[in-house]
Amino acid sequence: MGAAVGKPAFGPAVAQKTQAEERLALAEHALLQWTRSPGADSGIWDADASYTNRGLLAAVDEVLLLAAEDPFQLPAAAAGSARRRLDSAVGAAASRMVEEFLRVRVWNASRLRGAVDRLSRDSTGLSLLVFPNACERASSAGSGGEVDASDGSRSRASSSVPDDMAVLLEADVWDGLDLICPAGLSVLHEIALRIVRAGCTDELVRAFANAPCDVLDSFLSILRVECSQRTTEAVIKRWTTVTKIIGKAIVAMRRQLYAQNPGAFDGFRDEYLLAIAENRILILLDFANGFTGITSHEKLVYMLVMYEALTDAAPSLLLLFSGARKELVSERTQGILTKLAGAMRLMVSGVMAKIQGECLFPHTPSAAAGGVHPLARDAMTCVELLARHRTTLDLILAGAGANDRGSLAGVVSDLIAGLERNLQGRLAVACADAGGSRHLFLANNISFVLSRVADADGVASLLGDAWVVRRRSRLKQHVASYAASSWGPVVALLDTPVCGRGKPAKILAEFNAAFTRSRDSEVCREVPDPVLRAVLRHAVSEMVVPAYCAFLQKQPKLGKSVGYTADDLAESLSELFEGETTDVRKI
Repeated sequence: MGAAVGKPAFGPAVAQKTQAEERLALAEHALLQWTRSPGADSGIWDADASYTNRGLLAAVDEVLLLAAEDPFQLPAAAAGSARRRLDSAVGAAASRMVEEFLRVRVWNASRLRGAVDRLSRDSTGLSLLVFPNACERASSAGSGGEVDASDGSRSRASSSVPDDMAVLLEADVWDGLDLICPAGLSVLHEIALRIVRAGCTDELVRAFANAPCDVLDSFLSILRVECSQRTTEAVIKRWTTVTKIIGKAIVAMRRQLYAQNPGAFDGFRDEYLLAIAENRILILLDFANGFTGITSHEKLVYMLVMYEALTDAAPSLLLLFSGARKELVSERTQGILTKLAGAMRLMVSGVMAKIQGECLFPHTPSAAAGGVHPLARDAMTCVELLARHRTTLDLILAGAGANDRGSLAGVVSDLIAGLERNLQGRLAVACADAGGSRHLFLANNISFVLSRVADADGVASLLGDAWVVRRRSRLKQHVASYAASSWGPVVALLDTPVCGRGKPAKILAEFNAAFTRSRDSEVCREVPDPVLRAVLRHAVSEMVVPAYCAFLQKQPKLGKSVGYTADDLAESLSELFEGETTDVRKI
């Protein structure tokens, strides 16, 4: 920069030099050493605002002093040439000051290094994929979150934001961090003083956008460099955290800068801070814009988090600006939010298609037939994740077309309805030839859905009380149908007239054999929900035990032929549905 400005200034010296010309020549020489090799010197100040080249600063001051004295006013040709040399030297001196401005460290990020390192190294924490694969489920369960024994889902208490990062998300914390280097601020005063004397303030203002700011740039570097090798999910999560931190950091920087007295730089303070803020915010927006083309439904929750982070940060960031800057940032932000909303509406449709799809999982009947299906688990995990973002999704879905769902409540209702149709139709076929297995399978899954709806924050309010009542009624019907289908034939043996089948002892023996077969079969079936398990046991017991007691009362002469008392049967039935394997993912 300096060489270009100073090139026409340094011609051959005039034979007869005045004292002013000699002073200019010496100053030109000092500036010329810099213009020939601008990267070879260490500048007037180093990054920590310590003097490293006082001679160069003296040359700048000498040029500015000569310009103030204006000694070359004579109409002679020599005076005209010297005047042009002086004007070019002033430009070179101003360029030198701008270069110094771009080197000095004004902002102190030393207190933030631990947090930056942690964010760049830390794992992404709990997966927010709508339909995680088996490896992701195992990773999530083994990465420190508590696992609920009833359904295997990870506890929501764990946080994906490192502790020291979470601290920086609290606004009050920033007041205790010294973000300004006082020595750097004193250099800004020295630079501004000379820029004003040179009459080159526009050149300094143009450099503000590129001014170093370690407080903000240390976090942006994570997005620029370290996230280049990471997954989309990891980049989005880091972008979200960085955006929140930068929003709070800019507010704190403004407050601390205005608490200082920057001397001659005071008149540039507003423009300086606004240029830094605008530059970094536009970088963040450019990153966000790069994700607006994603439509994979697995990324829906990540995109929601990004949308909410941008929505939350925008108002406080826009308060920093006015005029054209505010208009630019506002338009860019709104454009990105609009594109993100459109992408997420497509993702919601993708989630619905996934749940209602024809080839989601193969039929894998097993000894544990009747358990909770993986599709039900994934669907309810999806519902719980989306329910946390109800306000945002309602806003996004309200802008959809007339044929689309207009709220999250509509989406969740349709999603669960699609799940139920899938389970009742294609998936339940796997149990169709196994008597009560089909009803047990549907009861397990309806009970699981009801349990998750009741436990998850905000889901019950999306569906309403009437929805819950209808599902409980269906659950009751499946329990009754299971008992009738699986145990009705056993009890029917006791109801057959004795005259048609021989002696009572033979009937009792047939009943005992049938009961033992059913009991041994059903005890291996798994019902994860302890409440449903108790209800099913009670339904079976109420069907079998009273009928058995009635038969014994009608046949008092059986005597020693009676191998089991009514209490023995009840105790045996109390062991049903414990399961023979811990793998609850198969049916």
